[in-house]
Amino acid sequence: VQLVESGGGSVQPGGSLRLSCAASGFTFSVYVMSWFRQAPGKEREFVASIGWDGISTYYADSVKGRFTISRDSAKSTVYLQMSSLNTEDTAAYYCNRNQYLGTPTTTPGPYWGQGTQVTVSS
Repeated sequence: VQLVESGGGSVQPGGSLRLSCAASGFTFSVYVMSWFRQAPGKEREFVASIGWDGISTYYADSVKGRFTISRDSAKSTVYLQMSSLNTEDTAAYYCNRNQYLGTPTTTPGPYWGQGTQVTVSS
């Protein structure tokens, strides 16, 4: 199992970024996929999750209405579109593989990417 995140960077408050997570080594289309993040000095926290069907989603309250998770099974990639970013969104963002044929969940699975840094600063 390999998960490779990309798309992080520096952005001003109010800006947008799209993160990508390219998956390989497993049948992507049948697994729930999620994003987590970890800010300096804080524990890793759940951000968003998407069902294997690409239809069901679940978001942390802190990002609901600003972030959108999606997936492209043809490309074995999961995305996180982030808008209206604020300084509290500054963190390393991690892709995670969850359950087989499951529903969106806040519980992380055992496989993680290396992370991509998002910095929101004026």
